[in-house]
Amino acid sequence: MNDPILTALQFNQCISNHDLESLTSLMTDDHTFIDRDGTIHQSKKVMIDNWKQFFKMFPKYKNTFEHVRVKDNLVVMLGYAYWSENQPYDPAIWTANIIKDLVREWRIYNDTLENREILNLV
Repeated sequence: MNDPILTALQFNQCISNHDLESLTSLMTDDHTFIDRDGTIHQSKKVMIDNWKQFFKMFPKYKNTFEHVRVKDNLVVMLGYAYWSENQPYDPAIWTANIIKDLVREWRIYNDTLENREILNLV
């Protein structure tokens, strides 16, 4: 088994590289993505289609993490998303639930004091 942090960082690298094939290989079949609004996108199949569309809409998108920590299978990452030259710094918090070296859940939160407290980042 790999380190859960390594799996989360690999998953993120696939997002930043827009590498859908490798991204897909790191998802569980029951993979869930939860966006900042709390909307749940469930299943690997759904997320393959969603990531395809996302990468077309935001060809320069990438995430940068400045702080990463793990507790059991939950990896918490603090950093920022880069969308474009017009929006180069979008602070966010991500979590990844890692099961058997695969990402079961990838979630993004607004970087707020409340979310930092919930995720024990303060």
